Amino acid sequence: MAKLMIRGLETNVEIWNEEAEQTLVALHGFTGSTDTWRNLAKALPDVRVIAIDLIGHGQTALPQQISRFSMQEQIQDIEEVCSQLELKKIMLLGYSMGGRVALSYAISYPERIEKLILESASPGLRTAKERSERCERDNALAEKIMRNGLLSFVNAWENIPLFQSQKRLPNSVQEAIRSERLSQKADGLAGSLRGIGTGAQPSYWLSLAELEFPVLLITGSFDEKFCKIALEMKALLKNVKHQTVNDAGHAIHVENPAEFATIVEEYLT
Repeated sequence: MAKLMIRGLETNVEIWNEEAEQTLVALHGFTGSTDTWRNLAKALPDVRVIAIDLIGHGQTALPQQISRFSMQEQIQDIEEVCSQLELKKIMLLGYSMGGRVALSYAISYPERIEKLILESASPGLRTAKERSERCERDNALAEKIMRNGLLSFVNAWENIPLFQSQKRLPNSVQEAIRSERLSQKADGLAGSLRGIGTGAQPSYWLSLAELEFPVLLITGSFDEKFCKIALEMKALLKNVKHQTVNDAGHAIHVENPAEFATIVEEYLT
């Protein structure tokens, strides 16, 4: 674990398999942390896995201004992490919110990207109307988190339809997910929703056709919404592969970690 001073914010970075030649930078989802990728790193001993606690999450320091939570700020932070760690070219993996961040970064810094892997991710919402409606919902949820506290939020969040398929997982796995969520800070999650929620970020649909590097889209068969988004993205990307994992929902890396690791490993090599 390393604490890097990134543009005035102490940022938590975890690095596994340091001697490996290939480098995979991995970005967690909303309520996640570097811990999200611990098991993947174990399953990929020949890949140096670098995980970053995104703004508002894990052990990265919380910004004082809400503007510091924005997508543009987060992208610049990742670029600064790459500079400080002297990473020239990276393979980049992002899950859900982290997938939105990964795609945003890859569009801003295409020269850095060797391959991009997006797990259950989207390029944002297409219309201004959709974005403003989503912003309202995200802001309302942020207020609720601040008002009712983290425990109340996590109790509700783990029961939304998106995570229904996780109820089939062993209790130990469900407990690990829950404790990662409970390790967050209420104001961090609220700031993240306001600054980098799906409604707050720009739409990147029109940028997909410009991307030259290879992109892998991974979705779970139970997650119909993101399977559909992946098919729409696939139609626009030049160099793309889409893999659907059977009997998995939104968080494939948790619900079928062995198959997820195999797909990532095969794609990297």
